[in-house]
Amino acid sequence: MAGVVVGVVLSAATSALMLMVPQAWNSFQSFMLGTTQTLDVQAIRTLGLGLCAAVVLALVAGRALDVLSLGESTALSLGLDLGRSRTWLLLSMTLATSLAVSHTGLIAFVGLAAPHLVRSMVRVRPSQLALLSACAGGLLLTLADLVSRWWWAPLEWPVGVLTALMGGLYLLYQLNRPAGKVA
Repeated sequence: MAGVVVGVVLSAATSALMLMVPQAWNSFQSFMLGTTQTLDVQAIRTLGLGLCAAVVLALVAGRALDVLSLGESTALSLGLDLGRSRTWLLLSMTLATSLAVSHTGLIAFVGLAAPHLVRSMVRVRPSQLALLSACAGGLLLTLADLVSRWWWAPLEWPVGVLTALMGGLYLLYQLNRPAGKVA
């Protein structure tokens, strides 16, 4: 209940800010719908460097993902430092996510759909799944961006609208499958 209340209060505060500063509406709308239209060479360089750093952090923590998939008690018995491993994992995921969102806004469901797609195609360890999911997410976003620019040309829809529709439908499909067959 507290989460709902906080969400409603923050939403009201955001709406109030939009009423007080109407010139911010276009930027806010672009952020909320998610777009790649504003990416320039400098942004791509920044994202590339951030991605490299996140991949290095994920590779350092890769063994921890494999061990954590066996359960916390097993991971502890194998000598894994849970606090340190979680810190590395959280740091790498936070870096990658915050960089992407700061440049493109909210692009929904790519991070949820990509791991399910990868798992439905290949059987991999958790450490491999993270890197393959990042590649699959990049491919999904690229395809969605191409479709959002092509399908309704000359209008360009925000890519976040398309990923929300496609990803949401895909995940609903996955949820309606029998329990043993969910990817």
